[in-house]
Amino acid sequence: MKRKEVILIFFVITIFTSCSKNIIPGLRPGKAGNTYDSAAFNYVYVEGIRQKLLGNLGEALQYFEQCLVINPVSDAVYYQMAQIVLGNADLANGKRYLKMANEIAPENIWYNMLLASIYHQEKNIDSAIIYYEKAVRTHPEKEDLQITLANLYTQNRNYNRAGNILYKLDEKYGANERTTISLIENLLAEGKNKEALVKVQELLVQNPDNIVYNGYLAAIYRSQGDAVKAKDVYDQLIGRNPDNPGIQLSLCEFLISEKSFEELFELLNTVIINQKITRDEKISLIAELIENEYIVKDYSSEMELALLVLEANFKEDDIILLLRPEFLQKQNKSNAAAARLEEIIKIRQDNYYAWEKLLLVYYDLKDFDNLQNRGAACASKFNRSIIAKMLYATGAMENENYEIALEELRKADILAGDNRELKLQVLTLRADTYYRMKNYEEAFKAFDEALTLNNNDLTVMNNYAYYLAEQNMNLKEAEKMAREVIERDKENNTFLDTYAWVLYKKGKVREAARIMEKIINSAEKGDAEYYEHYGFILKKMRKCNQAIESWENAISLDKSKTNLNKEIENCKK
Repeated sequence: MKRKEVILIFFVITIFTSCSKNIIPGLRPGKAGNTYDSAAFNYVYVEGIRQKLLGNLGEALQYFEQCLVINPVSDAVYYQMAQIVLGNADLANGKRYLKMANEIAPENIWYNMLLASIYHQEKNIDSAIIYYEKAVRTHPEKEDLQITLANLYTQNRNYNRAGNILYKLDEKYGANERTTISLIENLLAEGKNKEALVKVQELLVQNPDNIVYNGYLAAIYRSQGDAVKAKDVYDQLIGRNPDNPGIQLSLCEFLISEKSFEELFELLNTVIINQKITRDEKISLIAELIENEYIVKDYSSEMELALLVLEANFKEDDIILLLRPEFLQKQNKSNAAAARLEEIIKIRQDNYYAWEKLLLVYYDLKDFDNLQNRGAACASKFNRSIIAKMLYATGAMENENYEIALEELRKADILAGDNRELKLQVLTLRADTYYRMKNYEEAFKAFDEALTLNNNDLTVMNNYAYYLAEQNMNLKEAEKMAREVIERDKENNTFLDTYAWVLYKKGKVREAARIMEKIINSAEKGDAEYYEHYGFILKKMRKCNQAIESWENAISLDKSKTNLNKEIENCKK
């Protein structure tokens, strides 16, 4: 312990063991009327602030805790502590400290607003409203607080309260973007489209070419079922401002929402070559189109042409070059995507993003030969890339080149440093590698180490439980882990399959069968592993005909499961 801390603790003890405040200089009343030594408090508080600014947050918290020993009703200390724990994403303790600060100083606007923000983040709108109401009561002159409160009322479907605030402000200032937009939102949410239309038109009188105002006008027409009028709004707007980038982008969004894809692609090339539209805006729009199922299915040639035009306008852009392979993958043309990525790499060998994407495509294709070979080249060329090393290791592991896999994972672990998430992924891969090597001791040791990093990771717990079940080891712990996983994610068929398999291994075949029936009958695409496991469970229940049918389904989904042919023959006998 540092010398100054020893002196400080002794000083605090003398304060609180003294019977008379008069014999100790510097005592003054705190917020609740108690007395404390302001000199000692100020010294410790300033030291806490200093440590906070230096980034020594643990030490700062210790100093602030000492401040509370001296003066337990210091709202400023609780606020500082709240800021520290919130910075570490600890909402629960942040909220607790802020509530203490708020109880001591209920009129402090910052405490109320920060508490409201936390509750809003937690989607607890009722509580967020309570603290904004307190802020508005104590600071009625701050109209921005009133507008935010009104928006929260709208979000909470309390349209009358929102309207009361917003109509007053609208009467005070007239139609303006600051308050009238919120009023329009409230009216639309309430279903009062005609009143909202009047307010929009008031704004348009002031600024007829404002994109936001026209967007609301089109939205109102659309909500009334008049798509022609809505489209006419944009046609007039773009007719008056043919090169306006914002209007062009807004029209694109409108055409997407209306599924007017023919018109969209007529406009799209104009958007791509419009130099007033930023590269990021173009990428964002194209990325949205790539995700659109209608475009993927029915407008693939038009989309590919647009992507070629975009590439021609950004020949040296490493990110834009990846959009076409991405679209090919969306079309289930992963082989074509890989071929295009190989072309890109041949021309631009330093395009790391293309290398990484190529490895991911080979991983999705289960092309582990190419994943290992190209992974080796990528991991060597970009030797600081953890992802490249992990993908290379995955390819090597799948090809039973276990020593290569472990060596790459060793390097990846070094690169991960103190990043817990990356180290967790490395440990999981290491556990899988050792398990395939039948080195179960090292595999389970890696799983244990992974759980010390994060004992809530569902994938780690699921895999650990499954491997324990496969080896008929520690089945009680395996069942406990598998049950915890499905309690937290009840709809994940992979997790349910593991739980069923653990139950089967423990002899609880009927319960296992019920779970497998739920998986098989779900809308999710069939998986060979599910049918294989279900077959063994049915065999255990002496339902050989059904077991054979399930195994045949597994083989039809995965031709490599030739081991099941022997099970089918045995069952027939």
